[in-house]
Amino acid sequence: MATTIRSGVTITICTAWAAIRPCRRLPLDRTRRLLQLQPPYLSTAFSPQVRCQGVWRSRVRCTSDTSGAPPVTAPGTSDAAAADEVLLEAPGSFRIYRSGKIDRLNDPTILPAGVDEATGVASKDVVLDAGTGLSVRLYLPNKLQDASAKLPVVVYFHGGAFLIGSARDPTYHKYLNALASAAGVLAVSVDYRLAPEHPLPAAYDDSWAALRWVASAQDEWIADHGNASRLFVAGDSAGANIAHEMLVRDGGPRIEGAVLLHPWFSGNAAIEGEPPAAARVTGLLWSYACRGSAAGGADDPRMNPLASPALERLACARMLVTTGLEDGLAARNRAYYDAVAASGWRGRAAWLELEGEGHVFFLGKLECDNAKRLMDRVAAFIADA
Repeated sequence: MATTIRSGVTITICTAWAAIRPCRRLPLDRTRRLLQLQPPYLSTAFSPQVRCQGVWRSRVRCTSDTSGAPPVTAPGTSDAAAADEVLLEAPGSFRIYRSGKIDRLNDPTILPAGVDEATGVASKDVVLDAGTGLSVRLYLPNKLQDASAKLPVVVYFHGGAFLIGSARDPTYHKYLNALASAAGVLAVSVDYRLAPEHPLPAAYDDSWAALRWVASAQDEWIADHGNASRLFVAGDSAGANIAHEMLVRDGGPRIEGAVLLHPWFSGNAAIEGEPPAAARVTGLLWSYACRGSAAGGADDPRMNPLASPALERLACARMLVTTGLEDGLAARNRAYYDAVAASGWRGRAAWLELEGEGHVFFLGKLECDNAKRLMDRVAAFIADA
């Protein structure tokens, strides 16, 4: 997905997610040297169906302001013209206007719940709050070796930069069917409210309410087949960001483990391995999704947890963080893992990086070797094997 931002200095952009072609991250023994960075180009993948369409040109604001606020309208521009100006565009995913309006260009197809022919997994939808529209889709595998056996429960948060995506769209429906079958879990996919119509923290609050509902085992499937003492949170991209937020909120249920798939974190300043342009783009998106509620721009601890003391109190016993080495977020993903491992947190952290893969590649090609390897690793992590 290519992204276009109006006004400022021109840079080259490609598609797959947020930064330049990333350098190789240091392994655990820290003996491998970092590779030379390539010329900067931004890649994006908020919508996993969208593949790289080539090189685009983007105009990114270049000032000392790193707050991510929209650029100032040029002198002489009418209010009406300014409101209709496209501020940021991701072809095939969304188009954001200076007025704050958004056009969602991603596939609006919604798949009904039911029994998946490929995996035999059954699914159903449950509305948790008719007022807000908060709902979840539950996935129950049919390979129960023992009818009395209780399954681990995985609460999953979809990606999409807080702007697009749904628990009911074809990509996530297919992935959750595969996850429930491969890992032998009862999965609960959260359909939270999207920005900008519902600015953050709406997505966080919806996810928190869904997590607490799952832990209460009010639903028949969860009560009969789920093991509430083996509760996991998981998500990809912005969904992994949400999973992290669930781990640092006070008063939540006990969580055994967390699976963060290519998490979307950033900050006002770029770290080693990512270009300044990536931080500026994230700052703009973050400001747009928050609509004024962000503290410190992209250094808000919800978007930049690297220096947060909250890492010491992550509410889980185990964590798996993954990335693809062709993902522009790879450096930031590794930095997050290193920060967790170096904090005072008493849990166990695991890391998985895959060569030659971009951001959330597994959503679009579940049958490829690396996607199968990743699924096997997630299943083993949940089983604690």
